[in-house]
Amino acid sequence: MAQNDKIQLFEDKRIRTAWDEEKEEWYFSVVDVVAVLTDQPDARHASTYWAVLKKRLNNEGAGQLLTNCKQLKMTASDGRKRLTDVADTEQLLRIIQSIPSPKAEPFKLWLAQVGRERIEETIDPELTIERALETYLKKGYTREWINQRLQAIQVRKELTDEWDARGVQKGVEYAILTDEISRAWSGMSTRQYKNLKGLKKENLRDNMTTLELVLNMLAEATTTEISKQKSPETFSENLAVAREGGEAAGIARKAVEERTGVPVITSKNAAQLNQIVTELLEGAATSPEKQDKKR
Repeated sequence: MAQNDKIQLFEDKRIRTAWDEEKEEWYFSVVDVVAVLTDQPDARHASTYWAVLKKRLNNEGAGQLLTNCKQLKMTASDGRKRLTDVADTEQLLRIIQSIPSPKAEPFKLWLAQVGRERIEETIDPELTIERALETYLKKGYTREWINQRLQAIQVRKELTDEWDARGVQKGVEYAILTDEISRAWSGMSTRQYKNLKGLKKENLRDNMTTLELVLNMLAEATTTEISKQKSPETFSENLAVAREGGEAAGIARKAVEERTGVPVITSKNAAQLNQIVTELLEGAATSPEKQDKKR
């Protein structure tokens, strides 16, 4: 199964999903759906509810439904991949019928919307970008920041495509190269950067300022271009290329800081993002006046 994991939102509640490219079918985490429909306080209570419901469904003669439900590895709340029960749309509708909830009908409409959007995005990939834009706007990000974030996604995709072409393995090797780029431009590994911002499982890029995003993009885009020119064949050669790409962005970071007098890297996360972006832009706008006074 060619599985693409994605977090979907129903009434601001997270539901883990996976898209099967071969079958062109969505699979939904049953525990997450149960949690939403029954207002469970956490995953443990939702799992208990689902265990009881499974037993009842089996006693009611719905054993075939449960047999057809499969398990997939999805990211748990602690960040680790674990097997969890999943159901396709048809199976999920049958399960929903057995759960007394005022949210059942709205959830069915949401399921239909999710399915329709995937079909539309397959026909017109630009819709994927538009919907990502809508999601970030709902989370309170500015349009300027969102435009950079969407561009960053494309830059990252081009880099990972280049790594794939060079035989870099997904997972550990990707992480090592990403850390090398991060250290070279920011002076910190990805984990250290997240610690600075007080992040745990959150996406680091979603908690960067516009300038942080731009410099990270520069580092990754430069790495891609250097790799295309040098055609590294070994992992150590790819590591050296990653360092070079990051160093180029590191030089740019120092130049920005020298001209603005404001550190590019900040400990602030998404909660204070808009305020920090404003401060950085104001610092950049007033720097020429400061330079004139010095002269």
